Amino acid sequence: MKIFCIGRNYADHAKEMNASIPTEPVFFMKPDTALTKEKDFYYPNFTTDLHYECEIVVRIDKVGKNISPEFAHKYYSQFSLGIDFTARDLQKNCKEKGLPWEIAKAWENSAPISNIWLNAKDYDLNNLNFDLTQNGNTVQKGNSSNMLFKIHEIIAYLSKFNTLKVGDLIYTGTPEGVGPVQIGDELVGSIEGKEMFRLSVK
Repeated sequence: MKIFCIGRNYADHAKEMNASIPTEPVFFMKPDTALTKEKDFYYPNFTTDLHYECEIVVRIDKVGKNISPEFAHKYYSQFSLGIDFTARDLQKNCKEKGLPWEIAKAWENSAPISNIWLNAKDYDLNNLNFDLTQNGNTVQKGNSSNMLFKIHEIIAYLSKFNTLKVGDLIYTGTPEGVGPVQIGDELVGSIEGKEMFRLSVK
């Protein structure tokens, strides 16, 4: 099982990170050990600047390679919501040195995901509202219509470089509003008003 993560897929998020807006999908990968469905998240001891990034997640349910965008919808049927946790201090250090920054993204339990999966046929995935609250305050509010690269484009692009297999996950990018978490925080993610996860930071 592979975990693909799309970076800078919302223009306003790219701007808040002082990053350029990409002209094609930017992706990196996390190991399967990054995935967690636990309700408790333990703040890692190797960072002092941990940031949440709430994202719609698509699960691949059909093997495919070199998929055309018009057929990409045939390769998934469910989606969910997750967090791409980022050790921002480690990422900043790597960027300054021109180094890869998997150390900031690809660590164990860095990809919490909801236990709930929604049927793609029941929603318009090109106009999907989702949000994240931190201790009851809305910190991220996104709509998939603002994605620079839609889900079918992402699937087609990724399949150029990797055979997509059943169970692979795609974290499709985060909207603006990313920020730090602290021990004691409660993070709640929702899609179209439906609570998808409730995460306690310990």
